[in-house]
Amino acid sequence: MSVWAALRRNRKAMIGAAMLAVFVLMALVGPLVASDPGALVGAPHQPPSLAHWLGTSGQGQDVLGQVLAGARTTLAVGFAVGLAVVLIAAVVGITAAYAGGWVDEGLSLVINVFLLLPGLPLAVVIAAYLPQGPGTIALVLVATGWAWNARIVRAQALAVRSKEYVAAAQVIGEGPLRVIAVEMLPNLLPVLASCFIGATTYAIGAQVGLEFLGLGDPGAASWGANLYWASNDAALLTGSWWLFVPTGVCVALVGFALVLVNFGLDELADPRLAAAGPCRDVLAPTPVRRRHV
Repeated sequence: MSVWAALRRNRKAMIGAAMLAVFVLMALVGPLVASDPGALVGAPHQPPSLAHWLGTSGQGQDVLGQVLAGARTTLAVGFAVGLAVVLIAAVVGITAAYAGGWVDEGLSLVINVFLLLPGLPLAVVIAAYLPQGPGTIALVLVATGWAWNARIVRAQALAVRSKEYVAAAQVIGEGPLRVIAVEMLPNLLPVLASCFIGATTYAIGAQVGLEFLGLGDPGAASWGANLYWASNDAALLTGSWWLFVPTGVCVALVGFALVLVNFGLDELADPRLAAAGPCRDVLAPTPVRRRHV
């Protein structure tokens, strides 16, 4: 059974994928039909109305346009970071597991060094001294997020490396690249897909957090910038909930969709998770046998 066919049978994965598809479509089409997020279209701090469905910002910009335009930037950075992290993790992890010896020891040392570094605090420090923008945040998140995934891939690749079919491929004279591409990589796809989802989720959350702290480009259209300006405009103090609630809900729903897809991938990699019964079956007390006198 293919990965796609298995995911189609998983309800959590399909719900998450459908939610994610809605946001991707919103990011692709929304900015084309919505108003310019930087244009002044009305009075500041106007509540939602027929003219502006999500109200206006503290500068008089259309909040709906900002949310739609921000979806494109935030999701693009999140998916780009997830893809880059998985590529680096796959190259480093599979190379270390397959080569072994001093290559494995050297790459494992590099992985452990990066794991010792505090990820988010380091990202804050680096982002504070580099030019502001989505590209800078993406580079910072890739640099601080690849090591953990590389360690996971290496562990799984070591398990696959010890399989008999890998040894048989080596015995008949297949080269390392062919063994990795044909014998090992297909069996690592569920793990790599799960790493991609996890890295994307981390990237979106960290990007929004860094931009909210003012470490991104305040003039860029992104969900983090929306929350940054909502904070600067004292949205909580003025009761302008429409400045931060729509963006916050979008961030939460995207994260929830990615988590659902990740649950489906975990169940695909380990069918015992899907076959497990309810907790009450596990925790149910063992019946006591009565003695007959």
